[in-house]
Amino acid sequence: MNASDPIAELDAVVARARAAQVRFEADGSQARYDRAADAVGWAIMEPGRNRALAELSVETTGLGNVADKITKNHRKTLGLLRDIKGVATFGVIQDDAATGITEIARPMGVIGAIVPSTNPAATPANNIINALKCGNAIVVAPSPKGVAACEMLLDFIHAEFAKIGEDPDLVQMVPAPGSKEKTQRLMETCDMIVATGSQNNVHRAQTAGTPAVAVGAGNVTVIVDETADLAAAAEKIRASKVFDNATSCSSENAVVVVDAVRDAFIEALGKAGGAFVDDEEAVVAALWPDGHLNRAVVAQDAEKMIAALGLEEQVPKGTEYIVVPTSGIGKGHPLSGEKLSRVLALYGAADFGEAVGITRAIQTFQGAGHSVGLHTGDESRAMTLARSIPTSRVIVNQAHTFATGGSFTNGMPFSLSMGCGSWGGNAVGENVHWKHFLQSTKIVREIPAREPSLEDIFGDYWEAAGK
Repeated sequence: MNASDPIAELDAVVARARAAQVRFEADGSQARYDRAADAVGWAIMEPGRNRALAELSVETTGLGNVADKITKNHRKTLGLLRDIKGVATFGVIQDDAATGITEIARPMGVIGAIVPSTNPAATPANNIINALKCGNAIVVAPSPKGVAACEMLLDFIHAEFAKIGEDPDLVQMVPAPGSKEKTQRLMETCDMIVATGSQNNVHRAQTAGTPAVAVGAGNVTVIVDETADLAAAAEKIRASKVFDNATSCSSENAVVVVDAVRDAFIEALGKAGGAFVDDEEAVVAALWPDGHLNRAVVAQDAEKMIAALGLEEQVPKGTEYIVVPTSGIGKGHPLSGEKLSRVLALYGAADFGEAVGITRAIQTFQGAGHSVGLHTGDESRAMTLARSIPTSRVIVNQAHTFATGGSFTNGMPFSLSMGCGSWGGNAVGENVHWKHFLQSTKIVREIPAREPSLEDIFGDYWEAAGK
């Protein structure tokens, strides 16, 4: 290998991963797969290492805050380990005498994981655990700013592997420095791609010629209707909006509030740390000074964000995020899109029906297929929303960021990658989890014939339409 050839260097990494995966599968067992996954979980959750990863992530990416990174690293990993505990991913996973089919779990092979700078430790750890649980090897491609955190995470993982005698070649990363060329090569030579992050990366993953599980863009909109508990809704929105400085794709970007409770809800938002800033033009000019999001605002602590927007004299001390009223939707109205900051757009609607229409328009512009939220006292309205909006998830009366990617108080799988279905240009509409890292071989045996008569199939149709 030519040491100066970055593609050859990447090819060598993939080759080692492939060889390690073959050995992992050949000498595999459920106990071995589970132990490897647990090792990765402890590598990121051990408190000292978790803090080191969180501090390095914030230091090198400039995104989010340490306390919330620690919480995210811990809870997302703990929840995932809970989800996969006791799940069969090795050997016979189903044996059905009625159909004569025996299903055997099989790994995908070498996973290529494209991960974003917003979660440079939690997302790769999530992918690595899922990959190992299902008998795969994995090569992680971090964003340029996420390289240092990924390197540290892999050092911690390999240290745990040394304790249990596991092969470090099962978990590797694209050699630093990262590049589009090396990431592209990984996507072309691995067996399956898992892509989280920019839509450019997602597009490249889905056109690389390798099976890909990719996710769509987030731009969460939530409705607050006239039956909602306004104080509870405001507090949940605050907790979700400010968590890790709004780095999550599940962070609320817009709230549509029914006019009957608009003033009371704005008051509730104020009590919960939100500051109402009725100057859309000034906020837009500061947030997109050159047509691109202002890096001094994106994923920053409240004080830095407020200073960068020039709002120090306009908002109360202790403000945690700002609320900006608007009505426009689409390319000429940037507040209707994802803001990756502690900025929340506020829309008004005459009634719930109009709120649904506004939410649909926002989602159609950006974020289709991801998720929407609803704060209501009328349970039937969730069904109305689910049947009207191009979305994979309707989160009801919950803090959106914590609920969408799995929570200990709902049934969603823990994940940092949300599939958005055909609406978001994805093959999956689920939270990406262990099932997407597994395939199977089926043994098919002959069984007694189950051929139906024409009457069995067409009886009801003939009765309704005639022969």
